[in-house]
This record gives sequence, C-alpha cells and structure tokens, in this order.
Amino acid sequence: MDKQKKNNASCQKELENLEKKQEKAEEKLEEKKEELNSCLTEAQKWEKKANEYYDQLIRLKADFENYRKRIEKEKPDLIQWGKSELLLNIMPLYDILLSAHEHIKNVDSEKCSKNQIEELIKGLDMIFKEFSKFFENQGIREIDILNKPYDPMNCEIISIVDGDEKNDGLVVEVLQKGYVFGSKLIRPAKVKIAKRKAENKVEEENQEKK
Repeated sequence: MDKQKKNNASCQKELENLEKKQEKAEEKLEEKKEELNSCLTEAQKWEKKANEYYDQLIRLKADFENYRKRIEKEKPDLIQWGKSELLLNIMPLYDILLSAHEHIKNVDSEKCSKNQIEELIKGLDMIFKEFSKFFENQGIREIDILNKPYDPMNCEIISIVDGDEKNDGLVVEVLQKGYVFGSKLIRPAKVKIAKRKAENKVEEENQEKK
C-alpha cells in the first residue's frame, strides 16, 4: 500500500513537472510567435518601401527619357536661335552699309568723278550680294511688305503720311528692313504707312450717294 502511494506521488510530481515544462514551452512559443509577427511586420514595411523605391525609380527613368526626348526635339530650335542672336547683331552693320549705299547713289556727281562714284557703288553692291548670299544660306528672308497692307505681326509703324483711296493702309516706305529666320520673326520692319484723311472719306461717301 505504501509502495502504491509512493508511486502515485512520484507520478503526480512528474506530471506537475511536465505541466510546468509545457507551460514554459507554451510561453516560449508565444514569445517566438510575437517575434515572428514582429519580423513579418518589419519585413512587410521593408517590402512596401522597396516597392515605393522601385516605383520612384521607374518614374524617374520615364521622366529622364521624356526629358532626353524633349531636349533632342528642341535641340535644332536652340541651335537655330543661337544663330539668330549672331545674325541679329550683324544686321545693324548691314543697315549702315545700306544707308551709305543709298547716300552715295544720291551724291552730286559734279563733286565727284563719275568713275569714283561707280567704283564705290560697285564695291557696295558686291558687299550687299555677299550679305544676301550669307542671309539666304542661313535661312534668313527679308519681309516683303512694301506697297502691301500693314501687318502688325511683322511691322512697326514709325510714321503715318497722308494717303488716298488707292494706298490707304498700305506700307509706302520701309525705313528699316524686317527679317524672318525660318518661320520665326527675328526683327520687325520699321515702316511708313499711308492713311486717308477722314474728310476725304466723307467726301467720297457723299459723291457715291449722289
């Protein structure tokens, strides 16, 4: 009987030890679960950041590709406008030569020999031909506006002269030539335009009514 009691007590004690070990194991398991959940949460955060960085990289690559294409597309225009700045600086020299040319043509031939005047005009003509050739090669065209209706997009009015029914609103004199470079205006023409007086219009209208 005593032996049986001892065995029962031993089994009970062993069972209690096993229960304690099981509790400890369960506690450790819970701790490991918490650690695992924490690791999974951290991994999800890093995965989310990695996806965000990847999306940013894709967008940056697309933006750079668009920028490269835009630069390639705008490159000819940039080169063209770089040239236009140079050409625009040359034009005042051309204007001075043109003015000198007109002045020489109007010089009193009695004060200079005919040969001297002809040589000067010939020399200036050669210069203008070279300028014209240069402008043409660079894609510069003079605005053809004389005796045509005033165009505010290509002209700047310097003065207005009395006109009639035939030349009302027309450019009657070009004071400074205007130019386009390709399809773009680089310098407007400075012009005089003719304008009919109001009383002339009234008289013409009255005559038409009669």
